[in-house]
Amino acid sequence: MILPPSYLSLPVKFRREVRPEVYPKPEIAIYNDELAKQLGVDLRDANILSGAVIQPGTTPLALGYAGHQFGNYTVLGDGRAVLLGEIESPDGKRWDIQLKGSGRTPFSRRGDGRATLGPMLREYIMSEALAALGIPTTRSLAVLTTGESVFRFSQEPGAILVRVAASHLRIGTFEYATDDELGTLADFTIQRHYPELLAQDDKYYRFLRQVIARQAKLVAQWMSIGFIHGVMNTDNVALSGETIDFGPCAFMNRYDPSTTYSSIDTQGRYAFGNQPSIMHWNLARFAETLLPLLADATEVAIKRAEEALQTFPLAFNAELERLMSQKLGGDLSSLEELYRWMYETGADYTNTFADLSLAEPSSSDDRFRAWHAKWKESVSQEIKNHHVIPRNRLVEEALVAAAQESNLTPLHELVSVLRRPYERPHIKYRSADDTADYRTFCGT
Repeated sequence: MILPPSYLSLPVKFRREVRPEVYPKPEIAIYNDELAKQLGVDLRDANILSGAVIQPGTTPLALGYAGHQFGNYTVLGDGRAVLLGEIESPDGKRWDIQLKGSGRTPFSRRGDGRATLGPMLREYIMSEALAALGIPTTRSLAVLTTGESVFRFSQEPGAILVRVAASHLRIGTFEYATDDELGTLADFTIQRHYPELLAQDDKYYRFLRQVIARQAKLVAQWMSIGFIHGVMNTDNVALSGETIDFGPCAFMNRYDPSTTYSSIDTQGRYAFGNQPSIMHWNLARFAETLLPLLADATEVAIKRAEEALQTFPLAFNAELERLMSQKLGGDLSSLEELYRWMYETGADYTNTFADLSLAEPSSSDDRFRAWHAKWKESVSQEIKNHHVIPRNRLVEEALVAAAQESNLTPLHELVSVLRRPYERPHIKYRSADDTADYRTFCGT
């Protein structure tokens, strides 16, 4: 059962009531049975999932927010997304059910509100990969085709993604609030994600610290697996601590901190190695929005915000060290040397760590073999490394087959492997052969 969205309690500027557009022939292309079971729902109905039929008592909404996009402040909002409502899982937790590609909204500006099949399936693949690796992430309950074509680079099948999220509250939501609205929005967010803080003294400062801690942990997890978000604007930072918005994301193959795949990140702002500093910058923007709640005097509020922000590098480094220790089996003294070797030889990030579980060194390179011998003597705990990521070549092949040939078999096969990341798969899922000019596009 879909419940009314709790966002209805927020000031009207943060949400607009809107009906999803009715499409000619909505059909379910992908339904995530595993996720549906976890959530305790059965929504396998194309009319409900497309928004053509609204369940009694619910009120679909488009949410308003702002954001710093590539460092520039912009007023935004759900231009092609509609929140159908919320569901309650068996553990009592509330989850947003949102449609992407469901048509125009009051925030659409010049957009058509549509989405195409390839990018919607891409979000499904990527979110399932992250979930299998234990990374906090929004998930995809379903992908539907709409029965119409949408023009982007060419005519492509129209689609709707049904996204499940702990919430769609973002740093950009707070950037959109006025001082008069700030307390209401903060209390709403605390109630949703940090309810233990409600009865505590200094709850807004503690709220800031908790958000910083969650984001530090999230980015450390991304870095440990070679994930590149690609568009870390403040409107794409969820206050729940989940990964959200998968437009141009990808996993790094050859180890290089300057790696970018996004076609819109022309300056490398969101390159792999920049992600920790960018998240710190984003959190500084969040702290600025909370200043009126941190202290009556601006000078005191700024000092408290700065103190909170100083915890980010400590929390990030501690979590990354913990994760990399698992990958190396304990001691980290040889990690920098391994990074240098990977960078200078163009070694694959995932395979290099995964192959540490092999009985013999995976490379015949003398330098690596010397490193391997020294490293092996330092191993003091079980090594934990995944063997599988959504390789860019395989993702693109699956998307092309689905969008151009109506063939979902490659996608199902890929997702099946991605859901078992710690099993060593067939060589085709471990090979890395991106073209030099491979780019992803912000289509979600």
